[in-house]
Amino acid sequence: MSHEDLSREDEVEGSSDRAFGFVFAAVFLIIAAFPLLHAGAPRWWSVGVAAAFGLVAIVKPVLLAGANKLWMKFGLLLAKVVSPIALGILFYLVFMPIGLLMRVSGKDPLRLKFDPAAKSYWIPREPPGPPPTSMTNQF
Repeated sequence: MSHEDLSREDEVEGSSDRAFGFVFAAVFLIIAAFPLLHAGAPRWWSVGVAAAFGLVAIVKPVLLAGANKLWMKFGLLLAKVVSPIALGILFYLVFMPIGLLMRVSGKDPLRLKFDPAAKSYWIPREPPGPPPTSMTNQF
């Protein structure tokens, strides 16, 4: 059972169709230019795809609406899958080992352990804080 109601459908507003076209044109240009870093020939098919995206984005961006919407849905699906995996990896590879090491070594940085011999859990401040008279008329 989930702790959060995930049945709702939040309406996520994506980028404009024109911006979507320009971003994909830039991505395909980067793909086309990547072999140039290793003294290779550019990928001409990618240049063609970039030109097509750029031209459609300039002339009639409404043609990219379906692809933009599909790309947003893919991004939302990817977020639902990747976020729990990434957070799980972070928890089990970082936080849990640190917590286990602190528990094994007897560390208690928040001083949460019960001490039956303690008269008080008050921690004196050094140096002392501001005088109590400075707390009047705070606002």
